[in-house]
Amino acid sequence: MALSPLNQRRWNNFRKNRRALWSLRIFVVLFGLSLMADVLANDKPILVNYRGDYFTPIWNFYPETDFGGDFQTEAVYRDPEVKCLIASGGMLDCFDDPDGILAEIDAGAYQAEDFHKGWALWPPIPYSFDTPVDRPGAAPLPPNRQNWLGTDDTKRDVLARVIYGFRLSIVFTLIVTGISTLIGIFAGAIQGFFGGWLDLIFQRVIEIWSATPTLYVIIIMFAILGRGFWLLVFLMVLFSWTSLVGVVRAEFLRARNLEYVRAARALGVGNMTIMFRHMLPNAMVATLTMLPFIVTGTIGTLAGLDFLGFGLPSSAPSLGEMTLQAKQNLQAPWLAFTAFFTFAIMLSLLVFIFEGVRDAFDPRKTFS
Repeated sequence: MALSPLNQRRWNNFRKNRRALWSLRIFVVLFGLSLMADVLANDKPILVNYRGDYFTPIWNFYPETDFGGDFQTEAVYRDPEVKCLIASGGMLDCFDDPDGILAEIDAGAYQAEDFHKGWALWPPIPYSFDTPVDRPGAAPLPPNRQNWLGTDDTKRDVLARVIYGFRLSIVFTLIVTGISTLIGIFAGAIQGFFGGWLDLIFQRVIEIWSATPTLYVIIIMFAILGRGFWLLVFLMVLFSWTSLVGVVRAEFLRARNLEYVRAARALGVGNMTIMFRHMLPNAMVATLTMLPFIVTGTIGTLAGLDFLGFGLPSSAPSLGEMTLQAKQNLQAPWLAFTAFFTFAIMLSLLVFIFEGVRDAFDPRKTFS
């Protein structure tokens, strides 16, 4: 679909802002990789070939009996016995010395006609965000070839938790920011366009609502209802939408008496059409100016709640919980460095992108 001349100009302005453009490219790559977290970091194989049949354990449940085992529970694919059953097609006795049998299979001690040799395709990082690492030593363990960024204090792979935590933080932020922006723009537009008693009453309500201690309310609600992702999204939206009301209201108050608005009213154009088709585009620069603050504030609030222990469940791949571990394990500097650089890169990219979007919507901004 071809862009309108106005949107084409905005896109050209954004492309000419090299910092914003490269930030967008890097962010898209990183976010795309995090969306593939289940394929990049998992304690289950991506694909298993067993007796000529193909299985996808990362997306489906398969009991151990499907691979010649004895239990109806899900197969533990990292278990040597399960690996042996898959490799031998269930034709060998893998319960006495599975490691020895696997070594013999790899060394070619068995002929191909003895059994259908199976295989498993593993992710590059054979750990999920909650998988305990089988490594000797006291946790947290330093980085090595097995764990590129080391482990945390419960022997979970840090790199896997960073990938899943990056995805969780960005998805959470996009949901909260998107819903809060829609509500804030609508509320500010209604106030600024109609004014009068509606504006006066609404302003008093927002002043009282903005003074509510958000952190305490979230902690109390979590104590009553239990911690959960969607409950946190709801509570964050409940208190975040007021951030945009002021700037949108001011723009609509300024524009409602301009000539083009009066002309539209005289022609019988409906209020909603005037507000959102004619007036809102002129208020977008002020709106987009606030978005970086909402985005970074949302990420900071999520990390702060997790750092204090009042956020998502401790089993969740939270970057805030990693920061808490860095504070509690000063002898493990890789935790602090990982948390710092993850937040620094994430927030810097988002701020640069939104700065570019803001400048692209500003008709006074031009790039050579």
